[in-house]
Amino acid sequence: MGIDNVKKIKIDWVAYEMINNSVKRAVVAAEDDRFMQHSGIDIRSIKDAYIDNLHQKNKRGGSTISQQLVKNLFLSPSKNIYRKINEAALVIFLEMFLSKKRILELYLNIAEWGDGLYGIKNASQFYFNVDPMSLSSYQSAKLASMLTNPRKYQKDRHSEFLTKKTNQIFRRMDYSNIP
Repeated sequence: MGIDNVKKIKIDWVAYEMINNSVKRAVVAAEDDRFMQHSGIDIRSIKDAYIDNLHQKNKRGGSTISQQLVKNLFLSPSKNIYRKINEAALVIFLEMFLSKKRILELYLNIAEWGDGLYGIKNASQFYFNVDPMSLSSYQSAKLASMLTNPRKYQKDRHSEFLTKKTNQIFRRMDYSNIP
C-alpha cells in the first residue's frame, strides 16, 4: 500500500474541561469502572474476564482505559503475549507520568466510534449533532456502549442489544468516579 492509499484520520481535539462529565462517567462505567483505583492494570478485572470467558460464549476483555490508550497509540491490535508484555510496560510508564485526567482526555480524543470516526467531538457531532459539552447523559451512555465494537454499532445503532447495553451503562454512570 502506497502512501497515497493511506486513509487520513481526522481528530478534532477537545480539552478535558470542554467534555461533559456525563461522557466521562459513561466511558468509565462502560470501559473501566475501577479507573481511579488502579495503576493502569486491573488484575481483578483481568482475572474476572478470564473466569467469565471460560464459561461464556461471548468473550470479554479485562483491559483498562490506560491499556486501551497505549494499544491505540503505540501498538497493534494483535492478540499475542508479546503485545501484552509491551502494553504492560508502556502502561506502567504512562501512569507514572500522566494524571488520570490526562489519560482520560487522551482516550476520549482518540477513541474510535465508527469507521474512520475518531474522537469524542467527531462522534458527538456525527451521532447527535451536538458538541461534547452538550451531550445528554443518555447520549453519553449510547456512545460509551458503542466503544466495544464501533464499526458494527455504527451500522446497527438501534439494535436491541445496544439499547440494553446503553441502559445498563446509563444506570451505572452515577457511580463512576472521574478525575
